[in-house]
Order: sequence, then C-alpha cells, then structure tokens
Amino acid sequence: MLNLRNVLLATVLTATFALSSPTFAGAKKYQVTGTVLELTETTVIVQKGEDKWELDRDPKTVIKGKLEVGAKVTIEYRMTAINVEVKPAKGDKADKGEKGDKSEKGDKAEKSGK
Repeated sequence: MLNLRNVLLATVLTATFALSSPTFAGAKKYQVTGTVLELTETTVIVQKGEDKWELDRDPKTVIKGKLEVGAKVTIEYRMTAINVEVKPAKGDKADKGEKGDKSEKGDKAEKSGK
C-alpha cells in the first residue's frame, strides 16, 4: 500500500511540474499604464503619453477597483495571433510557375485548340 501511495504521489508531482513548465505558460505578458479615455463592454482605450492603446476585454477580464473614464490603470495583456497569411518568398519559382501557366502564349494555345 505504501508503494502505491508513493507511485501516485510521484505521478501527481511529475504532472504538476510538467504542466507548469514554460511550454504550457502561454504567450508572454505585457502591461501598459495610463489614463482611461473610453470604455465599453468589450474595449478599454488608454492614453499613455502621446499614444492611445485600445485593448479588448471580455467577461473573463479581472477588474480590481472601479474602472471608469479618467481612472489611472495598469492593464496586463497578451498578444495573440488571430490570423496568419503565409506569403511566398520573393523570387520563389513555384509562385512564378503557377502564374506562368496563364501567359499570353498559353492563352493563345488554349483558344486555338492546341
């Protein structure tokens, strides 16, 4: 019974350390401090120096204190990609080959039945 308890404890500790490693930590956290200019249910706009920062927020956003226009705030956020479009490298022959199939000579050959 003692060996089973030790094995179970070792398994739980290993899983805890593995899941708390930086690999599972998510994106790096950043913060901005400034004055709230605008506020909606889904966004906060903060003035920091000359710059305006617009940050999304959702029902999961933790708010400590009274969030209102004019309040000085520090907002912690993460950058998350929402869309990635991969472009071909300059001079990529595969890209030119696809477009080259529809050249003027190719079009004339299709029209003449060749």
